[in-house]
Order: sequence, then structure tokens, then C-alpha cells
Amino acid sequence: MAAKFLTLACIRNESFGGLSPRPHYPSMPKYPKGVSETERDVEGSEAKAVFSVIGMTCSACAGSVEKAVKRLPGIREAVVDVLNSRAQVMFYPSFVNEETIRETIEDVGFQATLIQDETNEKSIQVCRIRINGMTCTSCTSTVESSLQALHGVQKAQVALATEEARVHYDPKIINHNQLLEAIEDAGFEAILISAGEDMSKIQIKVDGVGTDNSMRILENSLRALPGVQDIDVDPTVRKFSLSYKPDVTGPRNLINVIESTGTGRYKAAISPEGGREVHRKEEIKQYYRSFLWSLVFTIPVFLTSMVFMYIPGLKHGLDTKVVNMLSIGEILRWVLSTPVQFVIGRRFYTGSYKALRHGSANMDVLIALGTNAAYFYSVYSVLRAATSEDFKSTDFFETSSMLISFILLGKYLEVLAKGKTSDAIAKLMDLSPETAILLALDSEGNVINEEEIDSRLIQKNDVIKILPGAKVASDGFVIWGQSHVNESMITGEARPVAKRKGDTVIGGTVNENGVLHIKATRVGSESALSQIVQLVESAQMAKAPVQKFADRISKYFVPLVIALSLSTFLAWFLAGKFHGYPKSWIPSSMDSFQLALQFGISVMVIACPCALGLATPTAVMVGTGVGASQGVLIKGGQALESAHKVNCIVFDKTGTLTVGKPVVVNTRLFKNMVLQEFYELVAATEVNSEHPLAKAIVEYTKKFREDEENPTWPGAKDFVSITGHGVKAIVRNKEIIVGNKSLMLDQKIVIPVDAEDMLEEIEAMAQTGILISIDGELTGVLAISDPLKPGARDVISILKSMKVKSILVTGDNWGTANSIAQEVGIETVIAEAKPEHKAEKVKNLQASGYTVAMVGDGINDSPALVAADVGMAIGAGTDIAIEAADIVLMKSNLEDVITAIDLSRKTFSRIRLNYIWALGYNLLGIPIAAGALFPSSGFRLPPWIAGAAMAASSVSVVCCSLLLKYYKRPKKLDALEMQGVRIE
Repeated sequence: MAAKFLTLACIRNESFGGLSPRPHYPSMPKYPKGVSETERDVEGSEAKAVFSVIGMTCSACAGSVEKAVKRLPGIREAVVDVLNSRAQVMFYPSFVNEETIRETIEDVGFQATLIQDETNEKSIQVCRIRINGMTCTSCTSTVESSLQALHGVQKAQVALATEEARVHYDPKIINHNQLLEAIEDAGFEAILISAGEDMSKIQIKVDGVGTDNSMRILENSLRALPGVQDIDVDPTVRKFSLSYKPDVTGPRNLINVIESTGTGRYKAAISPEGGREVHRKEEIKQYYRSFLWSLVFTIPVFLTSMVFMYIPGLKHGLDTKVVNMLSIGEILRWVLSTPVQFVIGRRFYTGSYKALRHGSANMDVLIALGTNAAYFYSVYSVLRAATSEDFKSTDFFETSSMLISFILLGKYLEVLAKGKTSDAIAKLMDLSPETAILLALDSEGNVINEEEIDSRLIQKNDVIKILPGAKVASDGFVIWGQSHVNESMITGEARPVAKRKGDTVIGGTVNENGVLHIKATRVGSESALSQIVQLVESAQMAKAPVQKFADRISKYFVPLVIALSLSTFLAWFLAGKFHGYPKSWIPSSMDSFQLALQFGISVMVIACPCALGLATPTAVMVGTGVGASQGVLIKGGQALESAHKVNCIVFDKTGTLTVGKPVVVNTRLFKNMVLQEFYELVAATEVNSEHPLAKAIVEYTKKFREDEENPTWPGAKDFVSITGHGVKAIVRNKEIIVGNKSLMLDQKIVIPVDAEDMLEEIEAMAQTGILISIDGELTGVLAISDPLKPGARDVISILKSMKVKSILVTGDNWGTANSIAQEVGIETVIAEAKPEHKAEKVKNLQASGYTVAMVGDGINDSPALVAADVGMAIGAGTDIAIEAADIVLMKSNLEDVITAIDLSRKTFSRIRLNYIWALGYNLLGIPIAAGALFPSSGFRLPPWIAGAAMAASSVSVVCCSLLLKYYKRPKKLDALEMQGVRIE
């Protein structure tokens, strides 16, 4: 975006000097009571946070915010600027964090949003960690709590569906190794994915190295290379893991250093990254192997206990007594079920131990308790039969082994299905080509050598050759050649885009016809493709507010199920003991104790916290992935949840409803002067402005100097931009004012009747009228036209049918705004609105009970995008990484607004369906397992069937979410011809 964010522009001062005067209140103590001087020194440096505070109207509002913030412990200073709606807070992160400060401001009655300051942002790093061993939301809560408790950690997000943690931490206070240790201490395996956003990471495998000493020599050679930050060496597999600064060095330099150190003896290559997909495949293999091995033992146990007992010859052999009442069949079942219980089922014991050690309980605890109860009761029964001459034992060995087998099958199917939820990321990663053609140029720019290299070896400023039909290997710009490039896979724009010298290209797009030479500008994690992948991954990490419901339940779920299981066992046991039910209810092969035990185990193993934990994240993963494939980047569960409630959309005009490429279509002068001279004075003034209308005037003026490639304009002094009105400056000792009618009136400039009439005509044609004053006298009027996007009227009509109200808010004049609104079918219009007024209007709509989405181009709409419940930035292209919008529409098509809302509604209805199923399953399954139907129908659920049902519930939730992959946008959109408009 041309202006990264207007909101940020106001706050990039290092001091408080740029803020307007406000009342001051005495600061509260810097530290909470009881903190000693020594502790204060240890706590480290202070941090700064800047908040956008919406809703303040006077100094009294600012004072109430300032007072409330200063009452918090650990606040060094708080300054509130009512004019710019900003609050700047200096604080000690060990005692208070940004979220607490933001909530405090909101408690006072104002809407607060954290805006990361540049200097503070650089001091915070984001660490991504893969976590193995999590089974339900109880596990994620345990890991999150362990990370949040660490000093220096600002925020920790743990996602069950992706099995990743994203931790925001201060590297001056804590390092990533301590984060890994904290996760390991919580009982889970932690693998570092990336430690910070400002470094690139690479793994290099070296062949030909004979000794550890040679590895040390190579390590020292690499450390001496400028830009290399960190090196981890794995001498057993001869592999280096390096972090480096891409601005200084690159993978090709690293490999050259290794190979030159070995004088040709060593061969180095980039090692494939052990990414999420590799881990997922390994996990699938593990569960599959475990399940197959469990079958090897479980099938014979099942046959001996359920099938062979009805075959006379085999029954006699199995019933043959060995010692007292102990039979061959019982010994066989005991021997076969023991490896299943303790070797194949070992994962459940380790998971239970780790969870209980940290005071929490998860699904592993339920499985371990249920299978142990069945196994150890069977062992007791068998041992008693071996020592008694009249005790006939009844064992449940088949229960424990079949239970573990079914759960492993369920886990295998669940991991298989979960892997498919991240297909969108895998497809995005596949867009990068495997190889690239590197060109070597001489000093005059002539090609002297071509070399095919691995595309991962591309470095900044490399010149790459792109052949027709080949994928563009890196982000960059064209230095030679012309062609058309298909960018649909990144931007969603169906039509190929013409490229010639100076035009930018995006890595992963496809070159159609001509040969291009491009200079690489952004490589590795900085590329547009990598940033889209990171954005989608971040979205899949972010929890939807509705997920809190499952998190709350998970805290009490397992203890409650254990209590219900014990209660069920006791109720049936005591009822049998005191003859509370007829003896005919007891199956012939059991007694009342065994019947009660079966009911208790069934309750324990049928309950499934996993289904609840997976209900939201799997749907969010698939929904955000489907959105990304359609050019709609939804930034996580919060955006999805808010978007499905949207019933009012505020549209900006320029670049949103219109094409965003205004052109000058008419000029009228009211004073005798040469048209070229007139335009040069105007262009000299407007060239300092970022406004689209200013750029249109400058572009138009260039036509008067067609002989010059980059014309220079007269110098402008005392340039002033009056937001929402226009600009003024001194050019060639003349005061030039360019702007709208209200600016002229403010500057006491008389507007002739002819100019008034012309303005009315311009506005009636939905064009924008710009007035120009030279030395206090109105000199000319320009008519600027920005055509509507095709199908804009149809989009507004479809939104009406979806019961979504549309409003137009623009800084343009009332005449033009009304004409545009009438043309597209919008009834409510707010014109001549400054950026802050747009945000105010959004706030008013929210106060009226609307859930508001703001659709803008992200340049001057940023305050409103932040204020809205859902901010949608349209046509963001490759600037997606710095967008503050909740949803980024990659194309400039308005139809994607409908797609975003419709997709969020479909995703959220899927989340609801998942919750209904997960809760309904537990609410129905537990009473049935407890024997609720047994008295009336004689139906009871054996524990192994209860276990199979539990495994099936998790799989069904994931499969329900996977159905979102077949999402189709509303049929009404298929009829629309939403193609871009090109203005020559």
C-alpha cells in the first residue's frame, strides 16, 4: 500500500513531543508493593505500547483514560492525546502486559486497539515451535499456561489442529531454548521451526566430511562469514542448521564457503526441511504401524474369547485346565493382551503421566484408567482361578486390547483427516519452481553465462531468466524483455498481466509468452508467496472466541467423566449387592461386580474431549485455506466469527466502488494563461501528495512533456496537506491552492458563478471537481473521473438480498458521492468525511446495534478499518503482510466481499454443527454407556464398542470440517462478469 497505515504515521515519533497538550496526573508507583530494589534491577528494560483509542471527545475523556492506566502496577508513564486518539504507555512487561492495558482502557468506556510501535516491534521476536504429543484442548491449555508464565513472553498461542505454538517474546529477557525447555517440562516434545522474523534459516548437508575436526573447521569458516547469526551442528548426519541475514549473505555463499574449504573434497546441498508435512507423514506411519501390531495380538484375543468358544472342538481345548481352575484360553488371552496394554499402549501411559504431573487430565488419562481397570481386574481374576479349586474366572482381556486397537485406528484416521485440512498451505508451497536459470552479467549488462540452480539458492539482486511457460522463481522486477504473466494463483486475477521493463513480478506466477530477465528483490521468507503462507498459518493458529467455550469445558471434562464413571460403577455394584434389580439382568458369564465394572469402563472410554477440542480449529483451518485459494485471506477465527454476523458494510468510494485509477477528463480556466504553465504549477504542488486524485493530475501533466521520460517539476515551498480538503504550497513565488469547494471557502477565495455551475455539472456526471486558486484568485476547475467497477451495482443488490445494509462513506463532495450512490443502489451516503470521521461513523453504526464491516483500499481508510468489527482491505496485492485489516481481498473485485461473508457464514455454521455433534455425542453416549437403556431393553454398550464410538466421534468432526473444502461461492456471483477495467 502506498501509505503503510495512516494510523502508524502519526505515532512514529520517538518522544512525546509530537502529541497535543493534555492534562497530567501524578504517576502511580512504578512497581507493585513488595518488590525490592534488587528485583527491580533484575526485571529488565521497560517497553512502550501505543494504542488507538476511539471515542474520546474532550480532555476529560483523556484524563479518565490516563488515570485508569496509571493505576495499573508497573506503569512508568502514560500519555493520552485526545486530538489524535492515541495513548502511549511506558511500562514494565514483568508486571503488566499490553492486553491488560487495552482492557483497562476499554473498561473506562473507549475502544482501544494496540498499534505496535516500530522500535518496540523490533525488540519482540516471534518463535514458532512444533509440539508433539498433544491430544486435546486440555494439553494446549497446559502448554499455553507454561509459556505465559515465563518472564519475557508477551503472548503465546497454541493450536491443537496444527500442533504448533507461536510465541511472542523479548530476546533480551528470554531465548528460544528456554521456551523449548518449558514445553518439554510440561511433558511434550518441542521442535523449533523458526526463532525470529528478521532472519532466514537453512539446513545444509555436507558429504565427504570424514572427522568431527573437519566439521569444526567448516563451522569456524561459516561463522566468519558476514551475516551468519547462529549455527547448530549435527555431526552424526553431517548437517549444519544456520540462521543468516538475507540482506548480507545467502545460501549460495554458504555452500561456496563449505566447498572451497574442502578444496573440492566436500559436496554441500540444501537439506529438505523437516516441516509440518514431514512430521504429519511420520505421525501417520507411527499410528498405522501401532494399529497393525495391535491387530496381530488383538485378533487372536478376540477369536479366543468371542468366536472359538462356540466351536466345540476348539472350546474344549481352550477350556482345558492347567493349574486348578486356570485354563489354556485364559493364559493365551493374558499373554497376547499384555504387549498391547504395555508396549503398544505405552503412549497412553506416558501421556497420562505427563498430564497428571502438571495437575491436568487429558484423554490419555481416561484411556489408561479404562484399559487398566479391565486388564488388572482380568489379571486378578486369572490369578484367583489359578489358586482356587472352585472359582470360575471371567476375564476382560479382550476389552483392554480391543479398546486400544480401536482407539489407535481412530487416531490414525484422525491424523489422516487432519493432514488434509492443511492442503491449502501445501498447494501454496508447491507454487515455487524447483529450479531457476541464474544469469551472470558483465559491467555493461550483457549476459556472459547461464547456470541452472536450485531455486532455494537464489539471493537478493540475482538476475534470473524466466522462459515462456516457466514459473517466476522469485519476487523482483523486470530488467529486460516483455511478456504476459498469469498471476491468478497469487492475486486471483484471471487475466494475464502485461510485463515490461521496470514492472514487478511475483514468485510462483507463470510466464506466458515472452522471455524475461528479472532482478530478485525479495527471497526466502520475505517473498509474497512466503508471506501469504505465513498469513494463512497465522490465521490457522488464531483461536476464534467460540473456542473459549471448548477450552472452559475441557478444564472440567476429564475429572467430571472420572467422577461419573466411578458413580456409575458404584451405583450398579451397590444395586446388585442389595438386590436393587432382578438377577435375570446379569449375563450368565458375569456377576454383579463384573457388570458394574463394565458399565464404569464404558462411561470412562466413551467420553471424548478431543471432538470438542477439534470442532473449531479444524473448521477454521479448512475455511481459511479455501479462502486463500479464492484470493480471500481471512486472518483467523476472530475475523471469521465477526464476519458471519456482519449486517452493515461501509464502502469507501475511490479504489473500492470505483476502479481507483482516476483520470483528468476536462479543464476550464477562468484566467488568461498557457494551459501547460497552469498544469505545471498544479503538478508541482500535487507531486508531494499521496492522494489518488493528486497522482491523476501529475500523470495528466506529463502529457505536456512527452519528450521527457521523468520530468522534473518546479520546486514547492511551504507545502501543507489539509486532510480531506486539498493542498497548498508556494511555487515560483505564487501561492497555489488545490482542493475542494470547502477549502476555497475556508481560504476566503471567491468562487465565480461560472465555476459553481461547472461544479454542479461535474458532480451530476459522478465526477470530482477540483478547484485551483493562484495568489488568492480562482483560476481553474478540473473534472476528474474514476469509473465504477463493473458489477458494483449487482454486488450491492446481492448484499441487500443477504440482508446486509450498504453505506457509502467518502471524502469526496456530496454531489459526486450521491451520483455514485444512486448509480450502484446505495441509499445512505456520508460525503466530505475525513479519515477520522469515517471511523466515527463506524462507531456510531456499532452503537446502533450493527455489526459493521469496512471495505477500503487501506490507504486513508485505516482508522475505519481498525474501528470496524471486520476490516476488509481490497486489492492489497503483495502488501498483505503489513495490512491491519481482518480480511484481505487479493483481487480488486467487489464480489469477493460477498465471498468473504458467505464463506465465514458457511464456516461458522460448520463450527456450530461440529459443536452440536461433539456435545450431543457426549450427552447421549455417556448415559447409554452408563446403562440407561439396560433396564428397559437389555441393551448395554461393551467397553470396546464404547472406545470405537469415542474414536469415531473425533474422526467425524474432522471429516465434517473437511466438507468445507467443497465450498462453492454463491451462484448469484457466477452470472457476474467482474473483470477489471484498464485505463490507458
